[in-house]
Amino acid sequence: MNYILFDGPSRNQLLPFTYTRPVADIRVGILTIREKWEHYLETTTTTVTEEYLSDKYPMVELETNVMINASYCPSAELVALIMGLKENQAIFKGEDVIAFFTLESQEDIDLNSFEAIEFNEAILQIEHTWDIFSKNAEAIAQDFALLTKGRQSQPIPSSNNCIAPENIFIEEGAKLEFTTLNASSGPIYIGENAEIMEGSVVRGPLALCENATLKLATKIYGATTVGPHSKVGGEVNNSVLFGYSNKGHDGFLGNSVIGEWCNLGADTNNSNLKNNYAEVRLWDYETERFAKTGLQFCGLMMGDHSKCGINTMFNTGTVIGVNANIFGSGFPRNFVPSYSWGGSSGFTTYNTTKAFEVAKVVMSRRNIEFSEQDEKILLAIFEDSKKFRRE
Repeated sequence: MNYILFDGPSRNQLLPFTYTRPVADIRVGILTIREKWEHYLETTTTTVTEEYLSDKYPMVELETNVMINASYCPSAELVALIMGLKENQAIFKGEDVIAFFTLESQEDIDLNSFEAIEFNEAILQIEHTWDIFSKNAEAIAQDFALLTKGRQSQPIPSSNNCIAPENIFIEEGAKLEFTTLNASSGPIYIGENAEIMEGSVVRGPLALCENATLKLATKIYGATTVGPHSKVGGEVNNSVLFGYSNKGHDGFLGNSVIGEWCNLGADTNNSNLKNNYAEVRLWDYETERFAKTGLQFCGLMMGDHSKCGINTMFNTGTVIGVNANIFGSGFPRNFVPSYSWGGSSGFTTYNTTKAFEVAKVVMSRRNIEFSEQDEKILLAIFEDSKKFRRE
C-alpha cells in the first residue's frame, strides 16, 4: 500500500512552522510526525502540501493509496485500522477524517459516499502551534517507547548522578559526564552522537536528538526537545527546537517552539506568563488577529531562519515569522512578520538577497547546501508575507 500524508485543515493554524515544511515534518517528541508514521508503517511516505513546497516534498501516487491526515500522530490501534482499509472506506474521529482509501483514477473525493469507520480511542493530534510544546511530554513518552522497545541502552557513565536510570536511554556515540539526570518525572532520551556537557542538570522528559548538545551547566526541565544538530545552554522549560538551531548561552526559554536554522543571541529571554496571569493570546495567521490559546503559560514561536541579537527580550506570546532578524533593547511587538529587520523601535524589510547569503553560510557550516528548491520556497514566503509587513 502507498501511504500519503496530507496537510489538512490544521495547516494554517501551524504557521509560521508550516511556511517551510508540510505538517508531517513538524517535530514533536523525539521524532517528526512523518518519522513516527514511517516507523509504524515500516515504509516511506510522501506528501500532499502547498504547491510551492511540492518540489521539495512531492507526492507519489500509485494505483491504490491511503491518505492520512498529518496532524494526527500514529498509535498501534490506529495503524492497525489504517492498514486494513479497503476501497471507499474512511476513518473518522468525530467530524475529522483521519485516513481514507483512494484509487489513482479517483479525481473527485466525496467522503460522504465512503463507508465511515469511527475511531474512538485517545489519539495525539497537533492542531495549533502551542500543541507542539503543550503535548510534548506525551509525544516524548510515546516515541521513547517506540524507539527503545526491545533494545539495550548504552551504559550510563559512572560520573553521572542519575534518578530512575531505567527511564534513561543512551544511543551509540553519545557523551555525558558529571551531569545530573532525573528521569522520575519522564524519560530522558540521548540520541546518537549527542553530548551533555559537565554540570548540566536535566529533569525529564527530554529528547536530545542526534548530534545535539547541551552546553556547560545547562538547566532543562519540563518536556523539552532539542532537535538534531542543535545547541542549547542556559535555562529551558517545556520547549521544542526543531533542529539545526542554537540557543548557545545563558538566558531563559520557556513554553516555546523554535524552528530550524534559528539563533538566539546570548542572554536572550522570553516571558511565558503575563504579569496579570491572564490567558495568553497568539497571532493567528488565518484571521490576521490575535486569538485566545486557553493557556496561562505560552512563550515564543519562531519560524525557520530567524535570528535575534544579544540581550533580546520577547514578551509573552510572541510570534516571529520566517527569516526575521531582531536586535536592540526593549520588547519587539508580539507579532513580527517574516523578513522583518529591526526591533522595538520599528522594522524594515529584510532584503532577500542578504537573507539568502546568511542562510547559505549558516547551512554550509553543517555541510548542507542551500538549494534552488530552498530559495524558491523562501521567495514564495517573502511574497506571501508582504501583507503583514509595513513597507
